[in-house]
Amino acid sequence: MRILHTSDWHLGKNLENASRMDEQEKFINDFVHIVEENNIDMVIIAGDIYDNSNPPARAEKMFYRALKEIANEGKRIILIISGNHDNPERLVAASPLAYEQGIILLDLPKSCATVGQCGKHKIVDAGEGYLEVEINKERAVIITMPYPSEKRLNEVIYESIEDEDRQKTYSGKLGELFKELSLKYREDTINLAVSHLFVIGGEESASERSIQLGGSLAVWASDLPLKAQYIALGHLHRPQEIKNNSTKIVYSGSPLQYSKSEIGYSKCCYIVDIEAGEEAKVDKILFNNYKPIEVWKCNHVDEAIERCRENSEREIWVYLEIKTDKYINQEDIKTMKSLKKDILEIKPVIQSENDEEQESYDISEKKIDELFKDFYYKQREVNPTKELMELFLHIVNDEGGEN
Repeated sequence: MRILHTSDWHLGKNLENASRMDEQEKFINDFVHIVEENNIDMVIIAGDIYDNSNPPARAEKMFYRALKEIANEGKRIILIISGNHDNPERLVAASPLAYEQGIILLDLPKSCATVGQCGKHKIVDAGEGYLEVEINKERAVIITMPYPSEKRLNEVIYESIEDEDRQKTYSGKLGELFKELSLKYREDTINLAVSHLFVIGGEESASERSIQLGGSLAVWASDLPLKAQYIALGHLHRPQEIKNNSTKIVYSGSPLQYSKSEIGYSKCCYIVDIEAGEEAKVDKILFNNYKPIEVWKCNHVDEAIERCRENSEREIWVYLEIKTDKYINQEDIKTMKSLKKDILEIKPVIQSENDEEQESYDISEKKIDELFKDFYYKQREVNPTKELMELFLHIVNDEGGEN
């Protein structure tokens, strides 16, 4: 069986209020071509289809067009789970029609697919958190775990796990659930898992909305369903493999650069060739970078203006950092923006008399618990207690876990 793993499309996403949908349209066109060219049997999209719970109409139209062209009248199965950015109910609203095209949409950790015909293939078994599909006479058992916020996870735990296990850590609770679901794996089937979560050891970027909040919603690799031959993950935007001796644990990453912290590496999807009882063979397919993000560090305003002039015709997003001993006037800003469109930010790096750089405080690179600590110290000149931090994180988890 040949599988293509992708995630974190974030359709409808903006960059500093600038739309990325033109780039996303180009990505989808290329992605459909990649699927057809490589004779893919099943596409897995591991969450964060949209950038927020109320995506623009154009983003939804893009997604439905992509599904129709990828599925190709039921020729292949597409398995999609929700991520922390998605509205679960809205994502799966088209499920009754989607099965006819070979498209499986799952919204919550306890989701159950419908047994029966799925495009030109079959779902031969399904229950809460797993399904078994038959594609071209091969069978795959797949553990499915759409974004498990603490609230959603507890709804499953309370129904299926004994009282003494309810006090386990978040990772421990998931581990118990994965252990139970792993009983569905067999020697004669291809065994897979797909989820949207943060695994300890994964490398983050600035464009992901934090779901682990100081570690409370982080998962140890040892608690994943390691009897799987391949675990397809979403959430982290850097493509990467979590090192483990027994199975392939892979984040496919996002298809585009969604912040300036993502400019140092290429974006991709993974093609997985796999047979029952054999180790998965994984190949990387690189995506085009339709409109790169660049950070220009200039020593003075005149250098920045000249660089804007030299690059006026290039299709790029630009962050400008300019060393200066005074704030940049509006006339210079107007000149730079007239020469180079798509400047996202012009940031002065003020130099003091002793030539030390003093940059502005940037909250985009900090996690929410770090921001709270900084704010608390600024207000009271003491660090918050451990108990106060735990209370803060508990409140944030309860209020923000469904976002």
